[in-house]
Amino acid sequence: MSVPIFVNYLNAAVTNRRYNHFMGSLFLHEFHHSLSARFAELNGAEIVNDYGDWLAELAALRQSVGVLDLSGRSRICLTGADRVRFLHGQVTNDVKKLRVGEGCYAAVTTNKGKMESDLNIFNLQDELLLDFEPGLTEKISQRLEKFIVADDVQIVDVAPHYGLLSVQGHGSEEVVLATGLIGRDALPRVQADQQVGPTIVIISDATLGEIYLANHARLAGSAGILPADSGDGSLATRRQDASAPGIVGFDLFIPNSSLGAAADKLIAAAKQVGGRACGWQAFETARIEAGIPRFGLDMDETNIPLECGIENRAVSYNKGCYIGQEVINRIHSVGHVTRELRGLRLADPASAGLPLPQRGDKLFRDGKEIGHITSAVKSPVLDANIALGYVRREANQIGTELTLRTAAGESSAKIVELPFLA
Repeated sequence: MSVPIFVNYLNAAVTNRRYNHFMGSLFLHEFHHSLSARFAELNGAEIVNDYGDWLAELAALRQSVGVLDLSGRSRICLTGADRVRFLHGQVTNDVKKLRVGEGCYAAVTTNKGKMESDLNIFNLQDELLLDFEPGLTEKISQRLEKFIVADDVQIVDVAPHYGLLSVQGHGSEEVVLATGLIGRDALPRVQADQQVGPTIVIISDATLGEIYLANHARLAGSAGILPADSGDGSLATRRQDASAPGIVGFDLFIPNSSLGAAADKLIAAAKQVGGRACGWQAFETARIEAGIPRFGLDMDETNIPLECGIENRAVSYNKGCYIGQEVINRIHSVGHVTRELRGLRLADPASAGLPLPQRGDKLFRDGKEIGHITSAVKSPVLDANIALGYVRREANQIGTELTLRTAAGESSAKIVELPFLA
């Protein structure tokens, strides 16, 4: 974003309303409405829930490609000569190691190591771009501003100027190429021998303007975004295979004035390879099937990153000081967390029509409470209810049978390996 241009889904109500002044409405609301979209709200931001057939949308994400409007997410830029040094001292990953065009995944934590947000960070030529969950712009901006003393750092909300379209699935590269915006050799790519995270390039198009294209597989978990270092100096020891089928994706940060035209191009290109426009219900189902935690649902202010399954890609132990570093490093070096996020295969098949557990529903072992559910979904591929949840260390081994207690009664839940679906 150039300086001159910018100086609880599970409980969401789905609606056909064309406008809701209590929401931060999508810039492309009418565009999506013309595609028969149904809308929902996430943290005060409007999202597309589905386009009438969420199962077909989920199949597209898994088998071909889906185009999503993620413009409801928060986006801020840090400018100024001290921006890299400043942000390096505020987040859990190593920002100083990022070259121009590189990115990383990180967390913002309190001085007690508790999470305030997770972030996708991109190092641009003159600024740092931060992409994070909807509804958190004010909170994270104020959190960062609190620590700006004599630093040359400015925080700019860029969401009013740039939207975010995301192309996810194994056909995403062909979709991006079909727009004619970029050639294959110029695509941003994750390089295992040197890359610390997603890459981002700038495209200057005579019609659409200045577009920022990031290689960002949002459904790849730790295979999509790598840690800045592995603690032992080797990226390879903690890298998963990012070339696996389906672990492909791109984000496009596009001027709002060109967002509709770009969405048209991407959706048309997706249809040519068997894909389609996709909404949040399909994306959220795929996220849980992939075992990826989401801040605000599976991670919140009660968690430290080491509990959440994001340590390998979000935390650097060689970077030096940052807010919360002392607590996190001490637990890593001499202690352990008392609970961790786990995948749970629930006993009853999804086809039976039984209700999903709610966030906060308790897990027990031998009559003792040892955890709780954070998110759950009916997986049509597995024909099962699956969930993510926290389980205490003494009972969180793979294969452990637990008892789930919900408003509908008790049932069994088994801890399984993540992801549920590769």
